[in-house]
Amino acid sequence: MTDTDLSKLKIDKSAEAFRPARRKLVYLLSIIFLAVIVGFLYFKGIIVPAITVEVTTVTQIYPSQTFSQLNATGYVVAQRKAAVASKITGRLVALMVEEGSRVKEGQVIARMENEDTLAARDQAEANLRTAGANLELARAELVDASRSFQRNKELVGKEYISKSDYDLSETRYKKAEAAANAAEAAVRASAAALQGANVALEYSLIRAPFDAVVLTKNADIGDIVTPIGAAANAKAAVVTIADMSSLEVEADVSETNLYLVKAGQPCEIQLDALPDSRFRGVVHTIVPTADRTKATVLIKVRFLDKDPRVLPEMRAKVSFLSRPVKRGENKLRTVVNGAALINRSEQRAVFLVKENRVVETPVRTGVFLGDMVEVLDGVKAGDKVVVKPPQELKNGAKIKIVEK
Repeated sequence: MTDTDLSKLKIDKSAEAFRPARRKLVYLLSIIFLAVIVGFLYFKGIIVPAITVEVTTVTQIYPSQTFSQLNATGYVVAQRKAAVASKITGRLVALMVEEGSRVKEGQVIARMENEDTLAARDQAEANLRTAGANLELARAELVDASRSFQRNKELVGKEYISKSDYDLSETRYKKAEAAANAAEAAVRASAAALQGANVALEYSLIRAPFDAVVLTKNADIGDIVTPIGAAANAKAAVVTIADMSSLEVEADVSETNLYLVKAGQPCEIQLDALPDSRFRGVVHTIVPTADRTKATVLIKVRFLDKDPRVLPEMRAKVSFLSRPVKRGENKLRTVVNGAALINRSEQRAVFLVKENRVVETPVRTGVFLGDMVEVLDGVKAGDKVVVKPPQELKNGAKIKIVEK
């Protein structure tokens, strides 16, 4: 029984018996092969871990932003502004201007109905002419009476005429003198009446009080205009005008920042309506009172350069500067943080971010503007570059941006 069983024992040399061992060997060789490939790629710099970096954006700024001490917002306000109205109540019959019209001081811009005042002026002129004629007649009578009196005065001394004749000539002379004086007074009264009539006629003409531009038209031909404007459907003002040479920016500055502002301080003005333009200004007035509700003080900034595009009530931003703006500093400059620059021999460069990698890009730089450096060529506004690049960062390296 034992011999039989031993004879049945034999070694199984089929493929199934060696399959587990061969499988383990294949796995081991595959792992070694992959490790060799990864090591090779890593050695060649094809596979490297991402380097954590900080990035900044290439921007555009005005040089004045680097020496601005304080910013404030406000509005353009005309310091000479008037609602032009009539001194009398009447109907508007003529309007010679419209919105945007430029007027000169004394120019007639509207006319009220004035037929009655014209008639009164004509009557006053006629009365003055009549008074003048009466004055000439009285003066002629005075001359004749004076000559007769002088003759009789000589004759009565020689007793050629009676005393009564002399008395009559003296009386005539005095009457003529009084009549001449009355005629002169009548002329003056008539002249004053004519002047009054002219003034009344002038009241019907609405004139511009100063050189200005018409901002709004408040009445039309046919409207009743009254100085008080209390009557129904009556207009108090005909037009509103403003002197464009008196435009200033009125801005509110917090009381806590008032120490940064002083009279005569240079400023730079930017208007929302003209975002590509900067205007030179100077602090004209610090209004000597505070607004308790806002805890602010009103500052008036005067324009140094006149521009027809600047209009009243435009929204403005004012930068209070530490020094005046020099020539060329009112233009946009493309800048980058100075910490983003790297030195390569005699040339400067930056690491430009392209998706998740960096590209070393040569740049041509200009002047320093605070912490920023002007970039003349190489990158453009909106590009992202690495700031404070690590020593191990190379061209084409994979990066991971630090989230802030």
